[in-house]
Amino acid sequence: MKRLYTPLLFVAFVMFLLGSCYYDSEEALYPSLSSACDTTNVTFSGKIAPLLANNCLSCHSNATAASSGNGIRLENYADVQARAAAIAGSVKQTGTYSPMPKNGGKLKPCLITQFDIWVSKGMLNN
Repeated sequence: MKRLYTPLLFVAFVMFLLGSCYYDSEEALYPSLSSACDTTNVTFSGKIAPLLANNCLSCHSNATAASSGNGIRLENYADVQARAAAIAGSVKQTGTYSPMPKNGGKLKPCLITQFDIWVSKGMLNN
């Protein structure tokens, strides 16, 4: 019987080691996420439109704005340009603007910086 316990204990120990949890940082698993914030080429089509598509259009598209976006549409350049100051206040979650994204947490600082750069460079439709 003693001979049976020794191999069973060894197998149990090896299984414990193989099944143990480990921790990898997000940067190690997804190196592209850890890259520095690209602020050199901030364009509406390259940075701002994707930012809006990923964080805003679920409520503020032409199809959903009336029901869930308080009538605020952010689907095209003209809509965004007309509301740039309010968008900046909302995503920075400062002042009297309604914090956005609603119930989604604050945007990453890089995205806010990119939006600010686009505004400061004249909000070009490029």
